[in-house]
Amino acid sequence: MPETKEKWIEITVLTPPEMVDALSNFLEELGADGVFQEAEIKESFTNLNAPAHKEIKAWLPWSRNLKEQTTQIEAYIDSLSSLFPGMEKPRFSTKTIIDPDWGEQWKKYFKPLRVSNNIIIKPTWERYSPAGRDIVIDIDPGMAFGTGQHASTTMCIMAIEDILLKSSGREEYNILDVGTGTGILAICAAKLGARAVTGIDIDPKAVEIAGKNIVINGVEDRVEIINRDIALCRGSFDLIAANLISGALIKLHSHLISLTKPGGYIIASGITEQDAKDVEKIFCNGETVLHETRSENEWICYTFKKVGRQSDMLP
Repeated sequence: MPETKEKWIEITVLTPPEMVDALSNFLEELGADGVFQEAEIKESFTNLNAPAHKEIKAWLPWSRNLKEQTTQIEAYIDSLSSLFPGMEKPRFSTKTIIDPDWGEQWKKYFKPLRVSNNIIIKPTWERYSPAGRDIVIDIDPGMAFGTGQHASTTMCIMAIEDILLKSSGREEYNILDVGTGTGILAICAAKLGARAVTGIDIDPKAVEIAGKNIVINGVEDRVEIINRDIALCRGSFDLIAANLISGALIKLHSHLISLTKPGGYIIASGITEQDAKDVEKIFCNGETVLHETRSENEWICYTFKKVGRQSDMLP
């Protein structure tokens, strides 16, 4: 039998920078297996002297419902544009592609990036010469989420770094990375000095990719990747990083709190401004208190601290 070739829908959006995060998040929720930002495009749609715009590319598995998906994109762009009346409306196009070379697609959009004071995220195929206290994380993303380029991931890394580097007992930390994707947060935690890190994901492909990245970064002695639903996870953790979406965080909040040691931390990210207060309210319930808030564009990252102290390890 001849091998069946995969068909995908490639979506290209040209947009003002202010709308990039919202559009990227929408395309991910629509089912895109990858969303990437191109470099700035210097000419505007209609005015060569206008501010630069950005190009977003996303890939959806081919479906007979393309017309319905296109209608959803159009409706979302109309809604988003109403919030930015002084800016040009984003434009998008679609085309069918067959058997894309995903390795090459990723390479176009993933470049070395400093995401915090100490952490540099770079793809395995790029060179980077570290300086000073740079900690370099090598990532081969395959088709898993997590290259460090999205604000929700960047803020998670910054929060993990802030907690671990301020703790004199970080070598004793036991950390859980929920929805590990490429394993990027788990690897960062290990390289920042954590004793043991568990990355958990329900996607078998993500678990496979994360496992490879753990080996690439030489932290397999401290990081374990598990293919499991977080609802079935048991244990006791000093720090939990959950870069999910608001709905999932709200649904899982009681379980995440139960997995956290007294005095431990929960980093909750992937939260849009419109959902932030709902997430904050449900986590600040007496068992946990708000420790820190980070924001970038329309994204919010909370760090909550569980009430009580189990040991002098925790600051």
